[in-house]
Amino acid sequence: MPLQRPQLHAPRQGRWWKSRAFRQEGRGSSERYRRQLGSGGSARSFRSTSAAALCYGGAMIGLIVADRAGRKSARDLFATGGSARHVRLGEPDQGLDAGTVCRVDPDAGCVREVLARPDTALSRLYAVASRFDLRPEYPPEVLAEVAAIVASPGLDDPALVDMTALPFVTIDNDDSRDLDQALYIEEAPAGGGFLVYYALADASYYVRAGTPLFADALARGASFYLPGLVVPMLPRALSEGLVSLNPQVDRRALVFVMRLDAAGATVTTEIARARVHSHAKLTYDGVQALFDDPASSELSGRAFTRSLELLRVVGERRVALAEAEDVVRYNRVSVNVGLADADGVAFTAVGDRRNDTERYNEQISLLCNIEGARYLAEHHGADSGLRPVFRVHPPPPAPAFDHLQRVIDALVDAHGLDPAVWRWRRRALGAAPEGESLAAYLERLPKGGETRDLFLAIQRQALVMNQRSSFSAEPGLHYGVGAPFYSRFSSPMREVVGVFTHKEALESLAGLPEHQGDDRLHEQVIQAANRSKAVQRQLTKEANLLVIDQLLRGDLAAPEGARPVREGVVLGFKDDRLYLQLHEPPLEVKIYLRDVAAAVGGRYEQVSEVAASVVTGAEVTRAFRLGDRLAVTVRGYDEARRRWLIWPEGL
Repeated sequence: MPLQRPQLHAPRQGRWWKSRAFRQEGRGSSERYRRQLGSGGSARSFRSTSAAALCYGGAMIGLIVADRAGRKSARDLFATGGSARHVRLGEPDQGLDAGTVCRVDPDAGCVREVLARPDTALSRLYAVASRFDLRPEYPPEVLAEVAAIVASPGLDDPALVDMTALPFVTIDNDDSRDLDQALYIEEAPAGGGFLVYYALADASYYVRAGTPLFADALARGASFYLPGLVVPMLPRALSEGLVSLNPQVDRRALVFVMRLDAAGATVTTEIARARVHSHAKLTYDGVQALFDDPASSELSGRAFTRSLELLRVVGERRVALAEAEDVVRYNRVSVNVGLADADGVAFTAVGDRRNDTERYNEQISLLCNIEGARYLAEHHGADSGLRPVFRVHPPPPAPAFDHLQRVIDALVDAHGLDPAVWRWRRRALGAAPEGESLAAYLERLPKGGETRDLFLAIQRQALVMNQRSSFSAEPGLHYGVGAPFYSRFSSPMREVVGVFTHKEALESLAGLPEHQGDDRLHEQVIQAANRSKAVQRQLTKEANLLVIDQLLRGDLAAPEGARPVREGVVLGFKDDRLYLQLHEPPLEVKIYLRDVAAAVGGRYEQVSEVAASVVTGAEVTRAFRLGDRLAVTVRGYDEARRRWLIWPEGL
């Protein structure tokens, strides 16, 4: 039975936006924009929405403490307004160990659930969540609003375009529960190319400015992720229930319908609120298995199989367009950090390279955000009433590229590498196409075997020259994506900026008049978006430090002669610090060379941008070069300076 395509061109005033694709003229050379792909941090490693979620309504999350007499009480881990609340526990709970994290009924004075045992990885994560005030509870007025929303979900709204006949699917991590996006792709009915339907959870319909629910989401800014632990921005009844694009149920969605030409470039974009029905919750690995071996995949022969096949086609063509524009693709292994078991006793850390399905799916998300940003850029102005939020990522300054070229030249000389292979024949700004962009250079470098460490060192030097992105009211280049404008439409349940951006776009499409107070709200949303980005960055850093602590404390517990020898690659130098990426697990640790030198009665010398030495008298005791493979052991921990003492072997 053929699919019933929704009537995309029915005369629905204000609900559709049709526009031309970006004009490519005048964008200049790739080096002028100096773009890269995938410049974000490693926060994706921590996203696990089936993990313990800190959202317990009015209950208290407490830490068991004992007074001098040994009596136990629960101290509120997330107290606000000064002193922490203590709840005296009844006799049955007096046997719990101090340091236990519990869900406590403050009125009854009893423990309802043990969340983490003392001195475990999970208890340390709760301590991190407490330190950053990631409040687990939602105010009563928010929970009351959520209950009313669930009772009246608005799925029978006659203004919604009915797209339930299209076999949408979601593709995400296997443990994800907050499903923001669903997709369906088909060949364009006329003229060649593709129609990409990209459905986004309609969070702005439910989370409305001026309500307690929106105020709470604004205060949080975003959902926050730690290994095995998530603090959702919206209560789970919404973020994993009514708003999430779960399989086999109808849902409200904001749908981008993007027509692409045969090369994958955008021709037109239309936006509408619709009712959609996801046929399946798929995983990256599951879809990749279909691509690798269709005959044995359970996804073959399904209503959405052809759409998945076209995802690969469109994804590859979008990647090719990015490469043609010299967008840099970094060949990185992310560190997936999790908990070893259900009790959260210890961390696990394994390297994980993204598969092709993740890259293809990312291309559709990027395309949607670029197209949404283009609408915002084209329609905002002094009289429009539209208040856009853009994600701006400036390119590295020109001196950073000069420095990178010097480092590469010095590395080639230090290692005696073949200049024809390893030297960067950099294209000058505004010059003829002789030479190569950074993207082309990194793409052609050898990446395996004996030269892999050298490639990793060069790639790291290219990465560290990048600047951070930020949210802004003004449009601007997003260097990492290679787009003149970029916004964040694709995560409306996990970022308040997504809720607000949907709201503004829909009000503009409908021609609604300007709302009083929205200017202040606009500023608050941008501040919240930037603040939550910074918090997640710190959470990622804290989690990495906890994993490193666990790893090295385990090493230190062994007798000195029996401690593991760990190998890694030297990625860089800063002051007296040597940055080493371990091979397994691929975590980054610091070696303080001044401490190492002092321990052997020598001194530390920075020889060049790519080399440093430990010198004793007139002799070089040990030399270190960027890209070297280095074996190390742990010698101890300096409590006063809170640093690990990691020693190169052979000293």
